[in-house]
Amino acid sequence: MIRQNIIWLIFFLLVPLLGIFYIGRRFIHPMKWKRRTKLGAWILLVAMFCLPVFSMRFLRSHGETAYLFSWGVFTGLGLLSFIFVLLFFRDCSLLLMHMVRKTGSFFSPKIVPLDSSRREFLVQSSNLGILAASGIAVSYGIYEARKTPGVVHLEIPVERLPNAFHGFKIVQISDIHAGLTVDGAWIEKVVEEVQKQQPDCIAFTGDMVDGSVRQLQNDVAPLKELSAPYGKYFTTGNHEYYSGAPEWIAYAGTLGFDVLMNEHRAVEKENEKIILAGVTDFTAGQFYKEQASDPRKAIDSAPNDAVKILLAHQPRTIYNIEGLDYDLVLSGHTHGGQFFPWNLLATFGQPFIKGLHQWNSALVYVSKGTGYWGPPVRLGARSEITVVTLKKKNLI
Repeated sequence: MIRQNIIWLIFFLLVPLLGIFYIGRRFIHPMKWKRRTKLGAWILLVAMFCLPVFSMRFLRSHGETAYLFSWGVFTGLGLLSFIFVLLFFRDCSLLLMHMVRKTGSFFSPKIVPLDSSRREFLVQSSNLGILAASGIAVSYGIYEARKTPGVVHLEIPVERLPNAFHGFKIVQISDIHAGLTVDGAWIEKVVEEVQKQQPDCIAFTGDMVDGSVRQLQNDVAPLKELSAPYGKYFTTGNHEYYSGAPEWIAYAGTLGFDVLMNEHRAVEKENEKIILAGVTDFTAGQFYKEQASDPRKAIDSAPNDAVKILLAHQPRTIYNIEGLDYDLVLSGHTHGGQFFPWNLLATFGQPFIKGLHQWNSALVYVSKGTGYWGPPVRLGARSEITVVTLKKKNLI
C-alpha cells in the first residue's frame, strides 16, 4: 500500500509539472514579448500552480482575506486547466495540418507546407484566442458550480420493500467540501433546498470538509438545521481523513448526524423496518487501522430478510459487498467528473462515475456531488441533491 501511495504521489506531482512546462513552452515562449515580460509570465505560471497547495495548508484559517485569496488561486488553477486542454487540441490540429500539407506536397507542387512565419503567426494569434476562450469557460463553470444544486428525483423499485416504506424519501447530499471557496452562506442554500424536499431521512455520504473543526465549524453550522423524521446520517469520506477524522466524526454528532462507522440502524415505520448501514471511507484503514471500511461488519446482526441500504462514500466499496445481500448502495466521491479533463482521472479505480447502475443483486447510485473541490468550476456535471424514493415493485 505504501508503494502504491508513493506511485500515486509521483504521478500527481509529475503530471501537473509536465503540464505547467507544456503551457510555458507553448503559450509563453512563442509570444513576442520582452524577456522581462516572459520571465514574469513564467513566475506567475509557477505561482498559479504552487499557491493552491499553500492555500489549502495555511490560509483558510485567516478569515475573509484568506477566503478571497483561495478564490483567486483556485480560479487560476481552473484557468490553467482549460488553457492546457485547448493548447493540446490546438497543437494536435497544427500537427495534423502540417502532416496533411506535407503529404499533399509530395503529390502536388501547388501544396506547400506552412513556412515558419505563418506557423508563428498561427500559434501567437491562437494563443490569444485560447486565453479568451479559457476565461469564458471558467466564468461559465463558476456560474454552474455556485448556483443552487439541481434536484435529481430517483425512484428505486425494491421487491421486498415493506409496504410501510413505499414512497419513503431518502435525500442524499455528498461532497460539499466546506472550506477553500465553499462557505457557510452557500451551505445555507443547500440546507434550504434539502428541507424543501420534505425528506423522510437524510443521508450525507462523505467529504463534508476541507480543513479542521477549528477552521470550519462556523461554515458547517447550517447543517445543524437539517432535519427529517427518521433521522439524518453521515459516513466519512476521504477528505475527512485529510482534515482530522476523529475530530470531525465527533463534531458531526454535535450537528445532529448519526455517524455510521461500519454499523447500521434499523429504521422503523408502522411496525416494519429497513436497515440503513454505513461504512467508513474506502481508504480509512490507511489512516486508522481500526476504522478500515467493512461492509460485512456494517450489517452484523441485521435480519437476513430485511431490505439493506448502504451509505458508502466511494463507489469502489461495492467490490467488497459480494454476498452481503445489499439492495441499494448510495455513494458519491467522483463529482461526476466535475469538468474535463478531470472527469477522465475520476474514473481511475472507480466502477462508476455517476448515475444508477446494477451491480450483481444491488442497485448502485453515484451522486455527482452537492458541492465541488479545487477549482470552483463545473461543466457538464451539475451538482445535485438526490431525492431517492423507495417503491415496492408490486405497488408501482
